[in-house]
Amino acid sequence: MDDAVLRSLVKWPNVPAAYGWLALDRRGNWSIKGERIANRTVIDFIGRNYSCDARGRWFFQNGPQRVFVSLAYTPYVVRTEPSADGLLLRTHTGALLEPGSAWLDDSGNLLLGIGDAVAVVHDQDLGEALDCLRRAVGAPLTDAELEAMLNNDNLPGDLVLALGGVVRPLGRVAASAVARRFGFDPNPRPDPGEPEC
Repeated sequence: MDDAVLRSLVKWPNVPAAYGWLALDRRGNWSIKGERIANRTVIDFIGRNYSCDARGRWFFQNGPQRVFVSLAYTPYVVRTEPSADGLLLRTHTGALLEPGSAWLDDSGNLLLGIGDAVAVVHDQDLGEALDCLRRAVGAPLTDAELEAMLNNDNLPGDLVLALGGVVRPLGRVAASAVARRFGFDPNPRPDPGEPEC
């Protein structure tokens, strides 16, 4: 977090949290009360001060005030970037990502583990990322195999995702179970009696 934010927390420790104001969509766009944030300075400030509490509630620390985020799907959205070593992955907050695990959901979205968190690959970059699917023996999937896999709940047991020189087994997860599986609250609300802004 920014030093100024940390100093403000010390100076004003009891500012009520805000709920229902800030949202993150499936493409990594921030919005306040339904209005998309377009100012790059504001977007970068939110990204630097974005975190999660012990209860799995994602928030933006705006000075002394914690602004909880409503998530359209996952806490992070990932874009791909070509590089000499293959694809690089960058979160919507600007951080380079080295995923520890990979899953396909039942809607064909590719999810990547980031420590204890999870990211969805941006829909415009999904094709490039799916091109990195391989059989464990290294053979790429044909278009017919990929289509059959995306339309079937069962994944071949030897399917892996090869990104950045690292090979990860690919699992399956239901979209409806993602928040529970990764321990986050997609729609934080105040506790009964909790003051809020």
